[in-house]
Amino acid sequence: MSLDGNVPDRSNAVLLLVDVINDLDFPNNEALIRNSVRLGKTIARLKARCKKAGIPTIYVNDNFGKWRSEFSAVLRHSLRSSSPGRPMVELLVPETGDYIVLKPKHSAFYATPLETILSYIGAKNMIVAGITTNACVMLMAGGLYVREYRIFVPRDCVAALNHRDHRTSLKIMETSYGADTSLSSRLALARLSQRM
Repeated sequence: MSLDGNVPDRSNAVLLLVDVINDLDFPNNEALIRNSVRLGKTIARLKARCKKAGIPTIYVNDNFGKWRSEFSAVLRHSLRSSSPGRPMVELLVPETGDYIVLKPKHSAFYATPLETILSYIGAKNMIVAGITTNACVMLMAGGLYVREYRIFVPRDCVAALNHRDHRTSLKIMETSYGADTSLSSRLALARLSQRM
């Protein structure tokens, strides 16, 4: 659902932010934490460009296995002063008009309203950003691929726990899902958002 209950205008493109509201408190997180502020700034710039182009943003976020949680609880948890991910999350707090989808498992489509929201918006171009490249981002790309969407995964807007996994996953998404993994600055957002 949209934060304000209003549905943005239909668009031919959507920005999907995967697990960016995240405390980053998990094993082997050192490299991801080091790069998290840069990642957050890059995603925030992309999101601002998308907003200007009329492209809606959908946050598709883990609820960390807490079946009773709601998004405000996930956000509060990730913004705690002790949260390693707090600096990144502060850059990416949802705005009025953004959609929020909490996923109970790794898949963005399993037991969520995501497919219904995408169908309503009518978009064919999916821009995917977030973490981690080799897990939830790649699962998102796979879910979009089998639903015949055009997929964009800007390589500077996703990250994995290490560079090798990041590179390998981008290559898999390119070859297996036909994903465009160009830098976010190269995305022609106005053209992607136009209805044909």
